[in-house]
Amino acid sequence: MDHSRAPVLEALREFHERGYVPFNPPGHKQGRGVDKDVLEAVGESVFTTDVISVNGLDDRLSRQGVLSRAQELMADAVGAEHTFFSTCGSSLSVKSAMLAVAGPHEKLLVARHAHKSVISGLIVSGVEPVWVDPRWDAEQHLSHPPGVDEVRDAFDRAPEAKGMLLVTPTDYGTCGDIAAIAELCHERDRTLIVDEAWGAHLPFHDDLPPWAMNAGADLCVTSVHKMGSAVEQSSVFHLQGDRVDPAVLKAREDLLGTTSATSLVYATLDGWRRQMVQHGKELLSAALELVHSVRARLDGMPGLRVLAEEFAELTSSYDPLKVVVDVSGLGISGYQAADWLREHQCVTVGLSDHRRVVAQFTYADREETAEALVSAFEALGGAKLPEPKPVDLPTPDELRLETAMLPRDAFFGPAEQVPAEQAVGRVAAEMLTPYPPGAPAVVPGEVITRDVLSYLRSGLAAGMSVPDAADSSLDTIRVVAK
Repeated sequence: MDHSRAPVLEALREFHERGYVPFNPPGHKQGRGVDKDVLEAVGESVFTTDVISVNGLDDRLSRQGVLSRAQELMADAVGAEHTFFSTCGSSLSVKSAMLAVAGPHEKLLVARHAHKSVISGLIVSGVEPVWVDPRWDAEQHLSHPPGVDEVRDAFDRAPEAKGMLLVTPTDYGTCGDIAAIAELCHERDRTLIVDEAWGAHLPFHDDLPPWAMNAGADLCVTSVHKMGSAVEQSSVFHLQGDRVDPAVLKAREDLLGTTSATSLVYATLDGWRRQMVQHGKELLSAALELVHSVRARLDGMPGLRVLAEEFAELTSSYDPLKVVVDVSGLGISGYQAADWLREHQCVTVGLSDHRRVVAQFTYADREETAEALVSAFEALGGAKLPEPKPVDLPTPDELRLETAMLPRDAFFGPAEQVPAEQAVGRVAAEMLTPYPPGAPAVVPGEVITRDVLSYLRSGLAAGMSVPDAADSSLDTIRVVAK
C-alpha cells in the first residue's frame, strides 16, 4: 500500500481548495460563528479543520472511501487485518471490543487492575467478570500484568469464559507476556483482547516491548493520543484472525460511538500513521537515546531512584519511555512532588502515587524538554516540603474483594448513600478509583472492606484523587440498598 498517501488529510485539503459553503454541521461554519476570545485561545485553524465526515470530508454516500482507506492504511502499517478509528478514546474502543466477544451474563476473564473504562464496559454489557489477579509487587505497592499461570487458573475456574482481557503496558510501563497468554487462549479456542492503550508506538521500533498483534492477540486497543501524536480522544482498535467477526465488532462500536465524529481526530490519526511508517524508527531511536540519558541523570540525584530492574522479576518487559521516579528518598510523596513540579517549575507529570511520579517521554521530546525535567527534579531536591500524610496501604490479599453481584446489577439497582463506616460489609453500587492510573479499588458488586476503605480515605487525605465517587470526600459511600 502507498503510505505516502493520507486520505483524510487529502480530503481536508480538497474541501478547502474547492471552497465548499456548508449548510450542514458543524454549526460554527468553519469558525465564522465562533466567539473571538475562543478563536484567540485555540486558533482559527481548529475550526477550519473541523469538518463533518458525511457530505463534508466525503460525499453523501461516502463513495470516495476516505475513512475506510485511512483505516486500511493503518491496519497495513501495523500488520493487523482490520483497523477501526475511534473518536472517543480507548474508553470507547475497549468497550466495543468487550461487547464483540461476550454478551449479557456471559463470562470474560478480566485483569483486576483494568482501567475504569473496562469496568464501565462490564456495567454496560452485563458481562460477568472472572477476575484475574495481576502480579502484585508487595514491596513497591503496585501491580503488573498477570502471567500465563494466573490466566490458566482463571480459565480452570471458568472454562466457559469467552475470552480474556489483558492490560499491558501498565501506566508504569510494565508489560505482560502477551504471546504466552495468547497461546493459552487459543489452545482453548478463546479470544484475547489486549488493552494496550499505552502502546501505540510499540509496532514501530524493535527495541520496545512486543506489541499485541505481533504477539498473537485477536483484538488490540490503543490510544494514539497517549504515546503517539494525535489529538486527545484519538484511539484505534485492531483485529486479526477469525475469532471475532469484523462486522460484529463494527456493529458493537456503532452502539457506543458518535455519529458526529470530528475530522480533527481522523486527520491526526491518518497523519500519525504516515509519519510512523516513514520516520517512526528514527524518531523513536532518538527518543530512546534521549530518555536513556535522562534516566541515568535522574537516578544519580540524591533521594531519587528511577525504577527498572525492580520490575524485572514480575514482568515480561517494560517501556523505557515511561520514567518511573521514586521520590520517597526525599521524604515526600508523589502527590506532593507532582503538585510542586507543576506550581514551581511548570513541569507536569502523568501519574503520581504515594511514593512515585511517572514522566512520559515520546518522540516529541527534545533536549530542551529533557533538560527542563532534569532541572525541575534538581530543584525539587532542594525544596522544603512538609512530611507527607501516611497512606494505609493494603496487602495484596486485602485488595482482593468478594464479588457479591454483577457490576451491572449493583450499579443500576436500588442504592443508598451511607456514612463511610456503615459501608463496611455492604455491596458497592459505585466505582471508587484512584486516578491515575484509573484502576478501581472498588467495583460495583464488590463487598467493601475496612482495609480498602481505609486505604482510599487515607489516600484522599494524602493527595489521592477519587473522581468517580458520588461523594468526593468519601465521607459517604453509595451502596446497594438492603
